[in-house]
Amino acid sequence: MPVSKKPRVAVLISGRGSNMMSLIEAASAPDFPAEIAVVISNRPDAHGLARAQASNIATRTVDHKAYADRAHFDAALDAVLEEEQADLVCLAGFMRLLTPGFTQKWAGRMINIHPALLPSFKGLHTHERALAEGVRIHGCTVHFVTPEMDVGPIIMQAAVPVLDGDTPDTLSARVLAQEHVIYPAALRLVADGRARLVDGRVSVDEFILAPPALVVPPAR
Repeated sequence: MPVSKKPRVAVLISGRGSNMMSLIEAASAPDFPAEIAVVISNRPDAHGLARAQASNIATRTVDHKAYADRAHFDAALDAVLEEEQADLVCLAGFMRLLTPGFTQKWAGRMINIHPALLPSFKGLHTHERALAEGVRIHGCTVHFVTPEMDVGPIIMQAAVPVLDGDTPDTLSARVLAQEHVIYPAALRLVADGRARLVDGRVSVDEFILAPPALVVPPAR
């Protein structure tokens, strides 16, 4: 019986590629159901490009500054994805808003990691805002990408406690550790076909809890 071809994944980055590396490392396991085929950056100087190349992953650059507007940039990005025969797209610190036409074309095949427990703290500076609001639980979310920013159907989340004395940097580090757990786990579900969009929500064939599950620390 022929072996089924693994879905080809394109990872989009703008910076250091921390979550990109978590996906590359996970996909190096023989049983991982997807192949990281290419890393694409909108910034030619993104450090993640060198990290991907060191892991023997093909890289491409689509410099957003070379295009007059978002629509032309997205058209060029889509052309590269087609050239690379991408089946799935993972946004990993990709700091560009995508046009509705692009997101609709890739609906159900494009996912993103966000450093907050959506629907709370959409957008930027999530850790600073969480501390300013005094929340006791923070975390991260993997979701399908839709035209509206940070509102796509949720695939997986992980929570961390907000500790007394936390700074944006210490909280960010605690959340990032969980991002590196749940992003590969969520990609596995999507690539396996076990996480699917059904009537605007995510249907998952089996429940997976990304360890560790953390609760609010007791008051001191």
